[in-house]
Amino acid sequence: MEIKRRGLLLVLSSPSGAGKSTLSRLLLEKDEAITMSISTTTRSPRPSEVEGVDYNFVTIPEFEALVEEDGFLEHARVFDNYYGTPGAPVEKALTEGRDILFDIDWQGTQQLAQKVKSDLVRVFILPPSKQELEKRLKTRAQDSEEVVAKRMAKANQEISHWAEYDYIIVNEDLEKAEQELFSILKSERLKRERQTGLVSFVKELMGEED
Repeated sequence: MEIKRRGLLLVLSSPSGAGKSTLSRLLLEKDEAITMSISTTTRSPRPSEVEGVDYNFVTIPEFEALVEEDGFLEHARVFDNYYGTPGAPVEKALTEGRDILFDIDWQGTQQLAQKVKSDLVRVFILPPSKQELEKRLKTRAQDSEEVVAKRMAKANQEISHWAEYDYIIVNEDLEKAEQELFSILKSERLKRERQTGLVSFVKELMGEED
């Protein structure tokens, strides 16, 4: 038996190198009830990217029109391109009881909280130490020494917003961090206010009529 519930928006934020992307991938691989948020962007698609799967690609005038219509839950300009989360598909998913995963920073999280705070579950991923964070950034060999230095310099600013989140996971051991993340998601799904079918279920259980 499954009681109807409203979906939730799970936000993962962290400084670069703390393990947010790895935890996101594991969650998406192992839980079919949650999908990644698809952002709208004005940048050109890369060769491997698919419209409607990786991003929704639009022109700058189209994006600005959506901003004017209050069509985004959150949006930002990153370098010369715009990125945003359209509100309509998110609301549709929530109503249908589907969960959406967001891999965004503290600024995007603040914007989401202004629009959909009751649906939001905010998780911040911390590294066990600054030394470990720098080691991870260097070990993954994706960035130059200069880029690593910039990411480390930015880490303090990002970490300073930890208290704005509902849950904190210190990612020292990946398996433990993964278990903690799944526990958070399971608990949030069971919250009474999200189980929209409980009223009718309990009435039926008690033999009462609507």
